[in-house]
Amino acid sequence: MTRPPPPPLPPGDAAVDSDGTETESSVHRFPVTLLQPPQRKHHRSKPTRLLRSFRSAFRSLPILAAPGCHLPAAAPHHGSCHRDGHVHGATRTTGTLFGHRKARITLAFQDNPRSVPHLLLELAVPTARFMQDMGSSGLIRVALECEKKAGAGKSRVLDEPMWSAFVNGRNVGYAARRDPTELDLGVMQLLHAVSMGAGVLPGDMTDPADGELTYMRAYFDRVVGSKDSETFYMLNPDGNAGPELSIFFVRI
Repeated sequence: MTRPPPPPLPPGDAAVDSDGTETESSVHRFPVTLLQPPQRKHHRSKPTRLLRSFRSAFRSLPILAAPGCHLPAAAPHHGSCHRDGHVHGATRTTGTLFGHRKARITLAFQDNPRSVPHLLLELAVPTARFMQDMGSSGLIRVALECEKKAGAGKSRVLDEPMWSAFVNGRNVGYAARRDPTELDLGVMQLLHAVSMGAGVLPGDMTDPADGELTYMRAYFDRVVGSKDSETFYMLNPDGNAGPELSIFFVRI
């Protein structure tokens, strides 16, 4: 496990622990120097009050599992890949999975490790369970489905606020897109010098109340099929054997 060096603490900053005592500054107290991603051409409407309330309710729901994915999860054909595993015609982006052990896992996509995430998802799967499945099976396919709505126009599937989520064909509930919090930005700041790898951030660098935070970062190839389908394929460095992760977004 690798551990990035902590950034210098601003003088005088302190966080208050659960017992009311002051501790060292937590991650969201660190200065954030991430760059804003370039302006996207597509328009994304601001979330309504009802949608914000629904997202808040989603975060409080229990994590359930049920059978049911009917989506085909097809990997790219070998002929469409170069020797380094890069998918022909794809756009390379940085993806980071992270979360506290018992909390829902978060997936952030950035143009590069030094930029603000342009897409941030929260899956209804505990971080420890997801990482354990990746380590044991070595193959994780996440399918995110949503229905087409009248008047969607030219909106992309990634503009949707929520999807039904399936992990290796098992229904795990929902996945929700959200704006990055101070904690999210703090984690990205701590990992800004990490291009790929996995490790643990100690509680005093993230949130003392929730303990250690696990992360895994890698390059992903983003393949746009249409405005109703996009896929992210995780790339293993130098073509080495390792866990495989594919994330499919489909609007049906």
